[in-house]
Amino acid sequence: MERETMHRLLRDMLLARVFEERAAEEYTKRNIAGFLHLYPGEEAVAAGVLNAASPADYIVSTYREHAHALVRGVPPGKVMAELFGRADGMSGGMGGSMHMFDRERRFMGGYAIVGESCPIGVGIAYSIAMRALPEAVICFFGDGAVNQGAFHEALNMAGLWHLPILFVCENNHYAIGTEVHRHSAVPELYKRVAAYNIPAEKIDGMDVLKVYDATRHALARIRRGGGPQFIECETYRYRGHSMADPDSYRPAVELKAYQAHDPLSAAIRNLEFRYPSPEELAAAGPDGISRLAQHMVDAGHVHEAEVEALKNDVQKIVDDAVQFAAASPPPTMDAAWRALNCNRHQEVLI
Repeated sequence: MERETMHRLLRDMLLARVFEERAAEEYTKRNIAGFLHLYPGEEAVAAGVLNAASPADYIVSTYREHAHALVRGVPPGKVMAELFGRADGMSGGMGGSMHMFDRERRFMGGYAIVGESCPIGVGIAYSIAMRALPEAVICFFGDGAVNQGAFHEALNMAGLWHLPILFVCENNHYAIGTEVHRHSAVPELYKRVAAYNIPAEKIDGMDVLKVYDATRHALARIRRGGGPQFIECETYRYRGHSMADPDSYRPAVELKAYQAHDPLSAAIRNLEFRYPSPEELAAAGPDGISRLAQHMVDAGHVHEAEVEALKNDVQKIVDDAVQFAAASPPPTMDAAWRALNCNRHQEVLI
């Protein structure tokens, strides 16, 4: 793999981790209101999948979509401003954490309803197929979505019509607080896709290199006319389902076991409603390298000094994003009315 790609993967994962932990801090300061579902632990999926995608591909995400937007190239300030509910945010401050949208980057939004990304992704893929375009759709969802009727209807349509869509299941083992073996009769979720004649595989979602390669090959099959593909990324989230979740249902030994294989670090962990201080982070040991960084060092792709410089750069980017969000004005009532009436031109009524 090229040195540049390796660096980009590491930077994207580190940016996602630092951004999300800072979002948790800002939530405790009440700068962010409403629901906030964070991504620490799952960064290898977003970085691996989206770095393998083309800028022409469409991305459909879920309510846990901040990292997806960042890796897709949305400026961190715009993502943070949306969390703050400010006018300079991705959705003008009116969507918040779960409803981010960027048409320029073909980031077609995060959706708060479990499984909602699947029928929307299929609709976009159908439009691509009708026009015979060389594009694809990447549709993210969690393990809890596989029991939704919309999930099965969407996969059936995709398989029946041979649509150019990659389904990416981020299996973090818990649908809110319910373990996957308690909500799915077939815990190996990729096996359920056989009913729709869609090629499916399960990969280590904590290894960004495996995610990147699997995605690259799946998208290549789609572009060759191979139809829909399905990847189950087995991953793990270090925090609760959302900032409102005390995360008391998971055994501590389980969390520690997964942190030992953290794609970034075992230093920043699931601290309930509290952001670790610089002193605590320093005492915990090196943060932000783990499997990928060690691989890069061993292979000669990066030096320790470069890793430290990258960590400092990412921290500054996130600090600047918070300042940008704090300085952004709140949306106006006129802006809200324009958003409400955006489709009322003899097209589609809301």
